[in-house]
Amino acid sequence: MKLKGRAWKFGDNIDTDQIFPGAYLTLTDIEEMGKHAMEGVPGKEDFAKKVRKGDIIVAGKNFGCGSSREQAPIAIKGCGVSLIIAKSFARIFYRNAVNIGLPIMECKEVDRIDEGDLLEVDLEKGDIYIANKGLTLKGSPLTSLEFEIMRAGGLIPYLKREIKR
Repeated sequence: MKLKGRAWKFGDNIDTDQIFPGAYLTLTDIEEMGKHAMEGVPGKEDFAKKVRKGDIIVAGKNFGCGSSREQAPIAIKGCGVSLIIAKSFARIFYRNAVNIGLPIMECKEVDRIDEGDLLEVDLEKGDIYIANKGLTLKGSPLTSLEFEIMRAGGLIPYLKREIKR
């Protein structure tokens, strides 16, 4: 699975309240939720209006910390983001992202990626190619199970498929 998109940079400790503010917790439509993705991050309040389908979030340490708010990765997926690359993820956010089929990858070298860089990412190999710089970084590839869940579109579709086998 290979993804291409423009990089959007975020810092360390972006929490689930910033990713999807509590004022919108009554929303259930994924596209409506996506209109408010990252709205609580200072300086990025208009992210959801500017992001394009396939774009990639690149963040620092502890992305998705805070509450176990499942709506946070759903909102990110709903605004069209194809992948999140971070130095590290909060454990519950990581699991929630896998469960909804939102690709994520850890990479210790995210500081070498700038906002607006054009990225080509191979999820199986963990390769992150920065096309406009001609530079390849190494991320942590998904486990085989995580990859299969992602390809199925999330945990529920994956389990439904496996039950039918």
